[in-house]
Amino acid sequence: MAMDANRAWVGYVAALVGTLACTLAGLAMRPRFDLVNVAMVYLLAVVIVALWFTLGPAIAAAILSVAAFDWLFVPPRGRFTVDDVQYLLTFAITVAIALVISRLVERMRRQAEAQARLEIAAETERIRSALLASISHDLRTPLAVMAGASSSLAERGERLTADERRALAQSVFDQAREMSEHVAKVLEMTRLEAGAIELSRDWTALPEVVSSVLARLQARLAAHRVIVELPDDLPLVRVDASLVEQALSNLLENCARHTPAGTVVRVRAQRREGDVMVTVEDYAAGLSDAELEQLFAKFHRGSVEGSGTDIGLGLAICRAIVRLHGGHAWAERAPGGGTAFRFTLPLEAMPAWPEEPLPQPT
Repeated sequence: MAMDANRAWVGYVAALVGTLACTLAGLAMRPRFDLVNVAMVYLLAVVIVALWFTLGPAIAAAILSVAAFDWLFVPPRGRFTVDDVQYLLTFAITVAIALVISRLVERMRRQAEAQARLEIAAETERIRSALLASISHDLRTPLAVMAGASSSLAERGERLTADERRALAQSVFDQAREMSEHVAKVLEMTRLEAGAIELSRDWTALPEVVSSVLARLQARLAAHRVIVELPDDLPLVRVDASLVEQALSNLLENCARHTPAGTVVRVRAQRREGDVMVTVEDYAAGLSDAELEQLFAKFHRGSVEGSGTDIGLGLAICRAIVRLHGGHAWAERAPGGGTAFRFTLPLEAMPAWPEEPLPQPT
């Protein structure tokens, strides 16, 4: 409501300013142009106000324009009277144009808002359906494994060997962790889209971020050959280190989850003009162009061979985090085959270190 009121007041101000501008232009034109040309200038102001604002400002622009034109240009000047009937028709057309254009613009605005609401509703329903389908699909398997393992422990645990009991317990633990990560990703994506996350920026060294992530994912990447290529002269970046770690972690987890054991995974970074580009490359089976475009979409499932389940939020969260930092995230074919996942982080000028005061002589 406040925005509509402000827009209305801006419209009335625009009507007044437009009328004054047309009056100045008309006074400059009067010695060399017919009055009909001056009327067209006022009509132009009415059309512009009607296109950009609501009906009230458009009618105000029409009335102000008619009054100014009648008082200053239509004989007898200086009076709100008209000797020639044709000017009455000009006045009526001016007001009619304001009415017609305002109605058309208002109708188009309502149609656009209705279309936007329909698109939002359709997208919300699509996301809800995809989320429910993903959760039902991706949580069904862990739940079945947990139910089977726990029932085996409960019903015949005494007859199982210690290694068998340990394996069943480990299976329950792994699947519970998998489910917890799924739920955490859904909540994280919700917070990112709602704008509920504020960045806690600080100067960070990317090698430290990479090292921290690789240490945390050591078990998951144990079956892959990870190669790290980071130049020594990488500049510091002013980022929220925990979120950037999460973005990089999601990329590496995606490689671990969706590529066969033994796949080479390469982590690289390079300084460019204005930003630093971080790349995670895997050399498994390549993806089609359509799949590359959809990789960072919510709830997308890739077709690359691998194990595990995923509700398709890891890469979407990565892109959302990178966008929060003012960067970009995308996927493309790697030069040697496979897929390269890339994201950029903008560079900022380092603050100058304060000079230490020289010791004063005693």
